[in-house]
Amino acid sequence: MADFIPFLHAIQPLSAELATALAARTVREQWPAHHVLLRPGQVARRVYFLETGLVRGYTLLHGREVSSWFMQAGDFVISILSFFTQQPSEEYLELLEPAVVHSISYEQLQSLYRDFPEFNFTGRRLIEKYYVLSEQRALHLRSRTAAERYELLLRAFPTVFQRVAVQHIASHLGMAPETLSRLRNRSA
Repeated sequence: MADFIPFLHAIQPLSAELATALAARTVREQWPAHHVLLRPGQVARRVYFLETGLVRGYTLLHGREVSSWFMQAGDFVISILSFFTQQPSEEYLELLEPAVVHSISYEQLQSLYRDFPEFNFTGRRLIEKYYVLSEQRALHLRSRTAAERYELLLRAFPTVFQRVAVQHIASHLGMAPETLSRLRNRSA
């Protein structure tokens, strides 16, 4: 677990007992590109930490894939609504690149919160971080022009065009692929 425990330790120092309990409950797996971690109708039973790789969250809208977000190495990946409510998901979680992930189940996470109250601080900080990112994405879609959304994405994720298909980026930005092509040509 090269990056997982130190990442959490940087948020809040972990006791040796908590680090040991986390390591014992966490599963490390390798998956190929295009592996689907979650499909609509399934309940999100695990939260994932990406050691390597890239994940896309998306939904189907009138038969079209609409990308909600992209997460890369060093990020936690979760279907928020499904995981926290333990209800069926409406979204897909798909690996866009081969990945190494560390995961823990909902039940194991709840057990860690009960057994190690100090871990609740770490959990809260992570939820705050990803809630802010979610709100920023929603605000940008509502209040920014296509060109502004494009520039914000490039600043936040400079390698996006080397790692993500143009149609996925366009759907994430709420624009047609042709609009995205025009914006890219203007910036070049």
